[in-house]
Amino acid sequence: MKTIDTCGQKHYSPLIPAILALCQAGKGEKLEIVMDDASAFNDLKEYLAEQQIGFREIYDGERMTVQFAKQS
Repeated sequence: MKTIDTCGQKHYSPLIPAILALCQAGKGEKLEIVMDDASAFNDLKEYLAEQQIGFREIYDGERMTVQFAKQS
């Protein structure tokens, strides 16, 4: 599983490295995106749901993680 940690991202939205990792992942590759920005986290979950990609949410204090496998 490839982990992308966007916590503490200050220069641009944490969605940019998350979506970049999704685009670069191969079919069936498992990804884990870790964020500390609740708004971006909710946007990512909404995107995955719209794409009908199942995911797992994990909450650990200020850190939020979503795990999923790229479909195609």
